Amino acid sequence: MSKLMQPIEGIIPGLTKAAAAHPELVMLDADLPNGGAPNFNIHEQFPGRTFEMGISEQNMITTAAGLAASGKIPVAMGLANFVALRCVEQIRTFVAHTKLNVKIVTTLGGLSAGKEGPTHIATEDIAHMRAIPDLVVLAPTDAVAAEKALLAAADWIGPVYISLGRTPSPVIYDDSFVFHIGKAEKHRDGTVATIISTGRMLSCVLSTAELLEKEGLKVRVLDMQTVKPLDEEAVLAAARETGAIVTVEEHTVVGGLGGAVAEYLSGVRPTPVIRIGINDEYSETGKPEQLVEHHGLTPENVARAVHRAMELK
Repeated sequence: MSKLMQPIEGIIPGLTKAAAAHPELVMLDADLPNGGAPNFNIHEQFPGRTFEMGISEQNMITTAAGLAASGKIPVAMGLANFVALRCVEQIRTFVAHTKLNVKIVTTLGGLSAGKEGPTHIATEDIAHMRAIPDLVVLAPTDAVAAEKALLAAADWIGPVYISLGRTPSPVIYDDSFVFHIGKAEKHRDGTVATIISTGRMLSCVLSTAELLEKEGLKVRVLDMQTVKPLDEEAVLAAARETGAIVTVEEHTVVGGLGGAVAEYLSGVRPTPVIRIGINDEYSETGKPEQLVEHHGLTPENVARAVHRAMELK
């Protein structure tokens, strides 16, 4: 069984390496020491390069914009529900519109805040951020990918939003993995359909592929860790070569990965696309894994969606 880690744990080694490579990198957090990662103290390791902003996400983003305008590379960290909802104006107007070099890292994404209830469950953050022009949107798969995503974001010139959950999930990638912004990772090839996942749903999708292979069905599996800019080349190839697509995300089906794939294909190659995620509704209070099952984010349900997509070809 793969090792289980919180995706946010990968941000810490990523920050350490990025800070060493970029002396101008600074860190801000909104009452979220260490980005929410355990057993680490950013303020001690990087004295003079960290700013505790308190429960003031909008102020944090505006301050990050000012630091970026002064030549710094600010990494602003907070909870996904607060940053993506409270700070849309600041991210849109002061960061993205001016193309400032701000990196925004959020934790407690998806259903990982289940025990805190609907007010804290962030199943809309990617949709909000994806609608903002000139903002790159990343949803790393696991802790290793989170580390590599942070390093890639630090090298990228321009604003980047990284969405992370805090639910322990299987570590799929190893240290040899290189995160390429804008490129999907192909994990399996197939001809009958393609499953595209983002965030920590890759382990679910790989289990789905194993279930379908027992039925004699080989599906392509793409890990779309960059939701924006979408890897249109990989999506178009999947549509042409497999004829049916299922998207899987721990996020609302409105405006997320599924929306991005469907919007793109509708204009270039209309293809059956079934979106698996949180329907147009609020989630409930509960343990994250209970909520994952409640919303149908299971290998069995994804397999049924693949069959439906194939019937629509």
